[in-house]
Amino acid sequence: MSREFMIGIGILNATQALLVLLPGAGIPAWLNRLKTSAWALLAPLSIAIVVAAIALVPEVADGLTWFALLLVPPGALLALGWAMRGAKPVYALLAVAAFVVALIDVDSPPSEGAAAFLTALSCITLGRLLAGLVPAWPLKLGIIAMAVIDAILVFGNQLQGPNATLNAAIPAPGLPQLQFLDVTWARMGYGDVFVAGLLGGILAVEGRRQGPAALLVFGLCCAWDLLFLHFNTLPATVPIAVAIVILELHHRRASSTRPLAPQR
Repeated sequence: MSREFMIGIGILNATQALLVLLPGAGIPAWLNRLKTSAWALLAPLSIAIVVAAIALVPEVADGLTWFALLLVPPGALLALGWAMRGAKPVYALLAVAAFVVALIDVDSPPSEGAAAFLTALSCITLGRLLAGLVPAWPLKLGIIAMAVIDAILVFGNQLQGPNATLNAAIPAPGLPQLQFLDVTWARMGYGDVFVAGLLGGILAVEGRRQGPAALLVFGLCCAWDLLFLHFNTLPATVPIAVAIVILELHHRRASSTRPLAPQR
């Protein structure tokens, strides 16, 4: 692994950790009518359907770039103005400024950084919304299922081709790519950061501490990345799934050892 790649992957690992830390809890009342456990299928089905669709019809990747271009900036705006902890409407102006920078020169490091900033922020909004719409357990199982599917596709060399097609796709010349995170020396797919934001949203809804979970995710990501010594591509959803298992085991153990309240 080159020094530049290690720096890049370290930035991406820190991004995943921050996405666990930052989401807040709660959704607008008018969305309550949409509450259903079926939304938990979004995580595992998204990767399977996208990979299969691009493999069968490569032009699907072009459509996904437009989908990201249209939805990621509003998602980033909502993250700064509402979805993240400490959000204020005025902070949403930062998303507007970042989008302007992303448009100036799409191949320059500042523009790539601004695009990555927008993409990551949109995951905070998506994580908070889904965590507010779906009970925690189906979402956790959905993340684990997504990680299993991701690992099967990556280690079976079935993801690399469609992923390369998606990474090469652009909505139009001069427009930014918002369907992945690019920090010059390393890239991470949208699904990898989406699950981090989703875990953060779940923890926020459950009222559990997000700081220790974020540190756990960062440590697991760094340990997992040692496999880059032997593999060129890794499923970055796996550390998030492992973090869920560890957090649940710790929570159950703490609950079982907690003294019962005295009875009157």
